[in-house]
Amino acid sequence: MRHTLDREVVATDIPGLFLFRQDAPTRPINCMYEPGVALVLQGAKRVLLGDECYDYRAHQFVITSLDLPALSQVVEASPERPCLGMRLGLDLRSVAEMVLDSRQVQQRTQQPGGRGLEVGHADAALLDAFHRLLSLLDAPQDIAVMAPLVQREIIYRLLMSDQGARLRHIASAGSHGHRVARAIDWIKAHYAEPLRVQELAARVQMSVSSFHLHFRQLTSMSPLQYQKWLRLNEARRLMLVEGRDASTAAARVGYESPSQFSREYKRLFGVPPRRDMESLRSAPLAGIVPAEARAPATMHY
Repeated sequence: MRHTLDREVVATDIPGLFLFRQDAPTRPINCMYEPGVALVLQGAKRVLLGDECYDYRAHQFVITSLDLPALSQVVEASPERPCLGMRLGLDLRSVAEMVLDSRQVQQRTQQPGGRGLEVGHADAALLDAFHRLLSLLDAPQDIAVMAPLVQREIIYRLLMSDQGARLRHIASAGSHGHRVARAIDWIKAHYAEPLRVQELAARVQMSVSSFHLHFRQLTSMSPLQYQKWLRLNEARRLMLVEGRDASTAAARVGYESPSQFSREYKRLFGVPPRRDMESLRSAPLAGIVPAEARAPATMHY
């Protein structure tokens, strides 16, 4: 509470560590969850991924092993007891190194869950590691040396947790999850270009049928739906932040037909582009205009 006073999101001096706070429940917000772990300390949050709902509260965490478009909302918060938490980004290279270096991690044989997002229980050891990481904010001279050590411990604790199997699966080179993650990286870098699923499947060395199956299993979307989500959210940012008109934004993100863009935009956001912009620009920022709409939609806390 001390570090988040009067602020919803705080980017700390520790690389990858963000603190979040909400003093009231929020409506569902379109966002992108990048690989990381979000820990709720007070209150409760909800993530909607496709048709599945994930609730988590104090002593629970959400671990994300892929870049996943989702809906996020705070469901329990008040000025007296705000929803508080922290999020730490995860470098999958560091996760892979830990898997290779630790025999204990390699011996964990649980099968991964169906999605690239899971809710887990934060045990005492994991909470203690996060507490020591947070405490470094009061000792900034120690951050450069101590933060990487504590972050490495957090990765180990996550890999050994009840939800570590999915993280190990994504980080393991050659696995289906790892190949889907590579495909997602390509789509993010080339979202404005035509997507040829057969070519992308070949790029990550998967058959088309297997690629479709595992991509949807992990993300709840098809590759084309994933690309469409990226395009529409970037177009929304271009209109709101950069002041582009709908036709220009549509062309920038790869749409050849403005009418198709408008239809798909309304399907995702509930209203046509012009009405959406009028609503967002006229609404008070507090609790109505999501941070993801005021900046590139890349991460949610």
